[in-house]
Amino acid sequence: MEKQPHHIPVVFMADIINGYKTIFPIPLALGCTFSQEAVQTAGDVMARESAADGLHVTFAPMVDLVRDARWGRVMESTGEDPYLNCRMAEAMVRGIQGQGENYEDHLGACTKHFAAYGAPTAGREYNNVELSERTLREDYLPAYQAAIDAGSAMMMTSFNTLDRIPATGNQWLMRNILREEMGFEGVLVSDYNAVGELITHGVAEDKKEAARQALEAGVDLDMMGGCYINGLEELVKEGKVQEELIDQAVLRILKLKNKLGLFENPYRGLGEEDQQRIFTEENREKARKVAADSMVLLENQEGFLPLKKEEKVAFIGPYTEDKHILGAWSFFGDIEQAVTCRQGIEEKGASAVFEKGCGILNPGQTLYGFRYNMINGDTQEETEALIEKAAEAAAHCDKVVLLLGEAPIQTGEGSSRGDITIPQIQKKLLEAVTEANKNTAAVIFAGRPLDLREVKEKTKAILYAWMPGTEGGRAVADILYGDVNPQGRLAMSMPWSVGQVPVFYGEFSTGRHVEDGEWPENRFLSRYSDIPNQPLYPFGYGLSYTEFTYSEVKLDKEAISMGEPLKISVTVKNTGSCAGTETVQLYVTDKFGSVARPVRELKGFSKVTLEPGEEQEVSFTLTSEDLKFYNRSMEYEAEPGDFVAWAGGDSRTKNGKEFRLI
Repeated sequence: MEKQPHHIPVVFMADIINGYKTIFPIPLALGCTFSQEAVQTAGDVMARESAADGLHVTFAPMVDLVRDARWGRVMESTGEDPYLNCRMAEAMVRGIQGQGENYEDHLGACTKHFAAYGAPTAGREYNNVELSERTLREDYLPAYQAAIDAGSAMMMTSFNTLDRIPATGNQWLMRNILREEMGFEGVLVSDYNAVGELITHGVAEDKKEAARQALEAGVDLDMMGGCYINGLEELVKEGKVQEELIDQAVLRILKLKNKLGLFENPYRGLGEEDQQRIFTEENREKARKVAADSMVLLENQEGFLPLKKEEKVAFIGPYTEDKHILGAWSFFGDIEQAVTCRQGIEEKGASAVFEKGCGILNPGQTLYGFRYNMINGDTQEETEALIEKAAEAAAHCDKVVLLLGEAPIQTGEGSSRGDITIPQIQKKLLEAVTEANKNTAAVIFAGRPLDLREVKEKTKAILYAWMPGTEGGRAVADILYGDVNPQGRLAMSMPWSVGQVPVFYGEFSTGRHVEDGEWPENRFLSRYSDIPNQPLYPFGYGLSYTEFTYSEVKLDKEAISMGEPLKISVTVKNTGSCAGTETVQLYVTDKFGSVARPVRELKGFSKVTLEPGEEQEVSFTLTSEDLKFYNRSMEYEAEPGDFVAWAGGDSRTKNGKEFRLI
């Protein structure tokens, strides 16, 4: 500030994705809460903590729609559904930016990555994206729009090409769509060296040309490319770039700094009193609750869970005591402050024994990450001894819980995977332990949906914990011992195998549709010949320790006209023996349209908590606005015709009733 001739303050930005010091579950897990309140809480805490350390903007939320589990960055999204992503996007922006006009005690949000970064070909990082304009507009753009409508201060360009034009140099995408159609008036920043990568994309021959294309496309800030600072002045002098474009970019950045209050206080958030807001007990309690609410119970045969404290349980596996549970993008979190599963379980005072069993990675394997590398220094012989010891412990216990999963740096940016199963050595541990004791459950730590067929075949219960954050160990223990009834629902389908991906519930029926379980003699249908079409676990799926029943769907009328509301109701009853929370989901099928329509689309959700025997009516309201799509003429309209409203506990619900739009 002393050397800046105009005393223009510096704005500090960083990737605060799911927490600053108090780490919440990864965004994909946050999506599994189906709770805007939980997502807003996470955004609020991480913004307050990082603002207290002098940061001003976070490169979040990532609202890219994701449907391919091979892509490492699915962990940063809230899932495969446009409607859910919209609701989560607006909640995260509100949490990050707070309720004030100047983001006081909070941050400016930078929504990313514009646009359609979540659909790279073959799930490979930085790869090309091939989408029709209709798919782009209907499925991928809505969540960005929701973030803009919530007031997102910034937007970030994506690395990918779209229609074979890199996003960072795409005038139609950035000026026509983002600025004019979607009404974004904030700062547009490139992703890391995305301006410079116009050269390697093969559309610019040097940095000057890359700078010209990006500026003309509407990019205000060149992050780490060095193209603007080294090229724009010369381009203006040569008459190849209008100085007015630079003025527009500068003004938008100055407006952001002014809104942040940096001209009045360039050192905002650096006082001693600010530090008292970081990593508080209150924040950790919030993280613990959200973590538990994000975990998804996939299997629970014979009522295996919850565990009883008097049962002797062997907790076995690399994640029994490993602290790498924060997630790949938790740059500022202290791994040593993470609560392990062993710590959380011991705090319950239960009868338990603990064995490592094996490392997260295969013996001798090294993975290189951004902040740290992960190495399994155990030899094959040492690992064999660990597995043998674990199996022996399992044989002498009433029950076993295996704590398994992928390494945190196997997910996130640069971590696309072709094999989305747990590491081979963990499979070997799974085999040995379940051979010693069939009464076994598994807790899975991961940043993406994994192929869990082998785990499902050999265990009686599966709890998907994701990468749960600082309080993850306590949250796992809370669920395992029944202090918290699981309520998470899948925000992304769990594939039967990697051969299915991208797999998602909102697919199309095609001209030769076949339901799973039907194996007619006619082979000429839209199906695999060796695996199911449907995922292992569908979008919206998740079990509870109690049971819920649904009444038939009720409609207040059989037909509605344009603009007229339709009330859709269902009564949910807790028929089990303990209190629980059910996520009631509303889906709609458009039976006939001028273009092919998805078999189902999520149009609403509502969480209801019920005591045993208690029931409650849950209602949703639809209008023709909710039934709009891009028709054959690329006009966004609702078409008269027949629809089905479905209400239930996941995307496969059969509880539906027809209505008509006239």
